[in-house]
Amino acid sequence: MEKIKVIARNSKLSLLQVEEVFQHYKNIAYDLQDIESWGDQHKEVSLLDGEAPADIFTRELDNALIEGRADISIHSAKDLAYPLPSGIEVIALLPPFDQTDSLVSNNRLTLEQLPAGAIVGTSSPLRKQELLSLRPDLVVEGIRGTIEERIAQVEHGKYDAAIVATCALKRLGLEHKIAQILPFATHPLQGYIAITAAEGRHDLKQLFIGKDVLHRQGKVCLVGFGPGNPDLLTIAGERELKRADVIYYDDLTNKAFLSHYKAEKVYVGKRSGKHSHEQNDINAQLLQSARKGNYTIRLKGGDPSIFAHTNEEVEYLQRNLVKVNIIPGITAASAMAASANIGLTHRGISSSVAFVSGHNKDILTPNADTLVYYMGMSNLKPIASKLIAEGRPAKTPMLLLSNVSLANEQCFKTTIGEMAASPKKDFPTPLIALVGNVAQFHQEPKGRVLVTGTDAKPYLHLGTIVHTPLIEISSANNQQELANEIEQLKRYNYLLFTSRYAVHYFFTKLISMGFDNRELNGLKIISIGSTTSNELKEIGIKADLEATDNTSEGVVELFQKLKAETGKTGSVLLPRSNIALPIIPEGLGNLGYQVKCVSAYENHFPANPQKVDLSTIDTIVFSSPSCIDGFLKLYGALPKGKNIVCRGSTTQNHLRQKQANNK
Repeated sequence: MEKIKVIARNSKLSLLQVEEVFQHYKNIAYDLQDIESWGDQHKEVSLLDGEAPADIFTRELDNALIEGRADISIHSAKDLAYPLPSGIEVIALLPPFDQTDSLVSNNRLTLEQLPAGAIVGTSSPLRKQELLSLRPDLVVEGIRGTIEERIAQVEHGKYDAAIVATCALKRLGLEHKIAQILPFATHPLQGYIAITAAEGRHDLKQLFIGKDVLHRQGKVCLVGFGPGNPDLLTIAGERELKRADVIYYDDLTNKAFLSHYKAEKVYVGKRSGKHSHEQNDINAQLLQSARKGNYTIRLKGGDPSIFAHTNEEVEYLQRNLVKVNIIPGITAASAMAASANIGLTHRGISSSVAFVSGHNKDILTPNADTLVYYMGMSNLKPIASKLIAEGRPAKTPMLLLSNVSLANEQCFKTTIGEMAASPKKDFPTPLIALVGNVAQFHQEPKGRVLVTGTDAKPYLHLGTIVHTPLIEISSANNQQELANEIEQLKRYNYLLFTSRYAVHYFFTKLISMGFDNRELNGLKIISIGSTTSNELKEIGIKADLEATDNTSEGVVELFQKLKAETGKTGSVLLPRSNIALPIIPEGLGNLGYQVKCVSAYENHFPANPQKVDLSTIDTIVFSSPSCIDGFLKLYGALPKGKNIVCRGSTTQNHLRQKQANNK
């Protein structure tokens, strides 16, 4: 390639940065053009008052790139405009050797030694803020010029001291001017050198890959977890969580659910009402994680775009040259409407919706038909009172939901008149409030049903489902016995599946061993119930026989009929749970069948079971004896006065036994 054309500012520091870049890329030949930027020409413009243009030091260099007069420009990275001008991109970013700030002062006085009222010069609002946090008695004024010119202004007495980047002093050989390395945070891009080019110059990007950090650093993704129930996490959110190296989460996400992911988990929420991490700290952690090359997830409750500091995080990361994307989530208002079986809008009643922060000092009452207040627990009475004062009828419905979408969700229905007139009441939190006539469509549910098994679908007709599984399914720790039996399938006459999990884990092992369904040739496949049969159909197998009585006793009865019809018994392979009851193998053994039981999967009590306020529950469903055992382990006793539904006679008998033991 011919020599590339480089453009840079004509200060000594800038030219040294150009030399530093090409010390890393000695095989690249270049011609250098140095110019004065607009900022260099207009040193009277202060950088502290926000009036300076964002591209004060880069405009002329950017124009040269866009017009083709230069191939690349080289800058101090923190001088880059944000956002970058259209047509310009950063193609390389060289890491710093020092990111600290130094104090240059007369008589080499330290920050602590400077007298009250001393004048300190800086060109950075961040440095001013940090300085005054340590020494509010000092006077901070803007200072402009090259590093050498700033030092001269201190030595000539215009300033008592100045704050200067340590790396700049070191590049210029002026370390002897340092009175003190300052103890505060600096700009995240301090010390970095940025190389920019016109967009689309992939040839130039390839030249500078190697020493730069842009292509090695990770990305950040802001993922909406939804209102709290993991079932409402989006497919896209689930995909990104699986890919993550680090997940930053807060109190609005389900910590127990995160154990499913291999990523490192970092808590950045609140404890006891206090911020565990300020937003600036969270921003910095996300940046540092990405700088280390991690694919970093910032997991947020609800949807990241609603009351979630998203713009702050995105701007901070993009300003510091980290790529960010956002995965939306289900916001609490949508989940609330779904839980209450209402719409947020309704033809002729509500054609507008406003999402409102409920904890503002100045209560907001937008002119919308439906208002949804987030985080408004402490302001419910003032909100209701102000709505009435502004003309809303006192009979306007008000719907309150706490713990939306979760097992301990509770719903309270009132009016804004009743809320304004009633004594202040503490509701369970987190709470979301809906005001508007669409709330009139809410009807009290016919009952709340606690399902303790892994599948809630068969019980949807019973009422509002609260699904908190008290069993957890995983593959067997020791699969060697299952593997041995799969290798000897020809020994058996029957392959019996008594659950969909047995089907899943048996065939997962079969395939992992390099076999396929042809290994089952000659075997009769028996299933228990339609759920197990459907699982077999999913992998292309139709059960030869199905026990329509979906119980252990039903299976034994099926084999009894089979014996009566054929006059034969035979050998049965029974892949099942590690804690399955002996009813089937004993029953078949008594009929003369030879039964081999092997653990295909394990049934555990969950590591982080979710406990529900049973006073809000009308019906409890137990789908297996282990669900009953798990319930007793979590709650201590079986509740009285509840409708209890058991799946199958085996589970019903186990319940009776436990109830008898409790008497």
